[in-house]
Amino acid sequence: MNILHLTLKKRWYGLIESGVKLEEYREIKPYWNKRLLSKHYDAVRFRNGYRKDSPVFLIELKEILTGLGIVEWGAPNHPVYILKLGNVL
Repeated sequence: MNILHLTLKKRWYGLIESGVKLEEYREIKPYWNKRLLSKHYDAVRFRNGYRKDSPVFLIELKEILTGLGIVEWGAPNHPVYILKLGNVL
């Protein structure tokens, strides 16, 4: 299983873990182009912070799209990568 590792702030971490937020966003930049488009991922491991003992969970990654995200979920007003999330594993 190929896992994408991402770190989130507490607000977004909690909303995704609870199943309220169903997408995560990343800007369309060379860093994310290389990281998201060069490999197929089956799941995302979200971490809340950078400490070794920070909480983590694994969630299914359904697909990666580009477009406008939902502003209430933290998306800016320009096209972004949209990571469509599934079930917590």
